[in-house]
Amino acid sequence: MTPPDTAPELPARTVRCPACGGPSLYAADNPHRPFCGQRCKSMDFGAWASEQFAVPEALSNQDPNFERS
Repeated sequence: MTPPDTAPELPARTVRCPACGGPSLYAADNPHRPFCGQRCKSMDFGAWASEQFAVPEALSNQDPNFERS
């Protein structure tokens, strides 16, 4: 039985890298997971940092009573 303060180790799986689409090992010993390597991880972080990925703005600014701050 596993002690309550440790999570059970899951088996390694090969998944698709979200950046390049290549194979990526999804396991605790892959420090870049879910990415295949540091390059893909850095490219994804750079895209977020430069705001290439963004959550869509709510349509509340269409309300005539909406005040912009």
